[in-house]
Amino acid sequence: MPLAEFAYNKSYHSSIGMALYEALYGRRCRTAICWDEVGESRLSKVELIDQTKETTDKIREKLQAAQDRQKSYAVIRCRPLAFDVGKHVFLKVSPWKGSLRFGHKGKLTPRYIGPFEILQRIGPVAYRPALPPTLQGIHDVFHILQLRRYIPDQEHWVSHEPQQLKENLTYVEEPETSRTPWGQNR
Repeated sequence: MPLAEFAYNKSYHSSIGMALYEALYGRRCRTAICWDEVGESRLSKVELIDQTKETTDKIREKLQAAQDRQKSYAVIRCRPLAFDVGKHVFLKVSPWKGSLRFGHKGKLTPRYIGPFEILQRIGPVAYRPALPPTLQGIHDVFHILQLRRYIPDQEHWVSHEPQQLKENLTYVEEPETSRTPWGQNR
C-alpha cells in the first residue's frame, strides 16, 4: 500500500499540471532511483514564500481551467426548464413505483404517465398539474425535474389507472385502447 500511495503522489495530474508531491512541497519528489537536483541550495524565507505563492497560483489556474472545461461539457446538455399554465406535461413515475402500479411490472413499467394540464405555477421550480381522481392520494405539487414536456401525439398516452386486483390477487390482462386527452376512447 505505501508503494501505491507513493506512486500516486509522484504521478503527474493534468488538472493541476504537476504531481501532488510537487504541489505540496514545491519541489519534485526525489528517490534513490531518480535524483532530480544534485546540489540543492538553502532557500531564504522570502524566496520560499514567493515560490509557494507562485506554485499555489499555478495550481489555482490549472484547477480553474479544468473546472471551466468540465462546466462547458455540462452546459451543453443543460437547458432552462419552464412550463406555461395550460400546457400539458408528463409526470415521472419512479417515486411511486412501490405504491402504485401503472400497467406492467418490472422493466416494462412506463417511466412517465400523462399528459396532464398545468393548473398553476407555485414557484420557480414547482408546478401543480390537474390530476385525475385515481391519483388523489398523491401530493399535487411537483418539482420541475419530475415533469417532462409534452409534445402533442395521441400515441404518447399512457393509462394511469391502477390494475383492478381480484380477491385471489390476480388480474385480467386486456389490450389497452387508445385514449383522448380527457379519457374517452376513440
